[in-house]
Amino acid sequence: MGELHRTRALYAVIPAGGSGTRLWPASRKGQPKFLLPLPGPRSMLQATVDRLSPLMPYSNIYVVTGSPHAVAVARQLPELPEGNILVEPAPRGTGPAIGLGAALIARRDPHAVMGSFAADHHVTEPERFRAAVLAAVRAAEQGSLVTIGIKPTYPETGYGYIRCGRPLLEHDGFVIHEVEEFKEKPDRATAESYLGSGRYLWNASMFVWRASTLLEEMRRLLPEVYQTLETIAAIWGEPGYEEKLAELWPQLPEVTIDNGIMERSDRVAVVPADFGWTDLGDWHSLGELLGASEGANIAVGCPVIAEDTESTLVYGRGRTVVTLGVKNLVIVDTEDVVLVCDRSRAQDVRRIVRRLEEEGKLLLI
Repeated sequence: MGELHRTRALYAVIPAGGSGTRLWPASRKGQPKFLLPLPGPRSMLQATVDRLSPLMPYSNIYVVTGSPHAVAVARQLPELPEGNILVEPAPRGTGPAIGLGAALIARRDPHAVMGSFAADHHVTEPERFRAAVLAAVRAAEQGSLVTIGIKPTYPETGYGYIRCGRPLLEHDGFVIHEVEEFKEKPDRATAESYLGSGRYLWNASMFVWRASTLLEEMRRLLPEVYQTLETIAAIWGEPGYEEKLAELWPQLPEVTIDNGIMERSDRVAVVPADFGWTDLGDWHSLGELLGASEGANIAVGCPVIAEDTESTLVYGRGRTVVTLGVKNLVIVDTEDVVLVCDRSRAQDVRRIVRRLEEEGKLLLI
């Protein structure tokens, strides 16, 4: 693998935004999910960079984040050059964030192949992940916009799906397919039919393409975004560019790269892969990842004394948590809030965040 990646100019953009309301109260606006050690010991952002670093030098890895988190990101990633942390004045979705990275990379290296990988996903088999990325690079070099699709293992209703078409090429055991269609999050029956057909993959929003190819498609499909990003990239790093950025960035529409480009382009390919991927979308999924056996209790970040306790996940910030005579719970202990809920209700934690917003209790979120 080492010789393969040294022959290519490979870059990465890591969009690092959002707060992850389903992992409240550990995840907050000021301490988003990607800065947390889930499952640890490194933060999710650090683990993302760790996965990518064998494929490229740190100088080729860019992180796009909001101004509230720029200092924390820089502190967690001292190995990245200061100029590789791109600060967006306001959230505008992954379309402008990834597009900005592509525009800057294309100016640095017009022939660059780049990938985009979320800052808050977890992978249990990083070597297999890197092999899938290199297969995607091969298709990207032929002009495709490539997404890495995850082979589904159960009928998940919380993910979008990708329908595979005809095979295009093969590389290192991976068969790259044409993408026939992107599908929205399905209901249970539809998800079961997708799983049974063998033609559908989970959409994990992992992308690989030539920077120039993405910019060509942005110019065609999102011309207003393309023009603004080209203007910003042309002055990036020059004296006074921050003022121009602050003026232009809020004018951009809020759009994801999935909706704005991938679902509308006719140049999309997919690499089916399986490398132990999860987006750790809620506390129950963290428990599923860490649970060594049926009924096991899980402790993250704190000592736990568990008596007559089953299938309970405890996340803390250092102080001891004691449980007695309970099962199937999530307990999250932070400085100002303690959450206790049944693991089956973990997805509903975001309802509490909405309630706090409605009640004006913004200091708690």
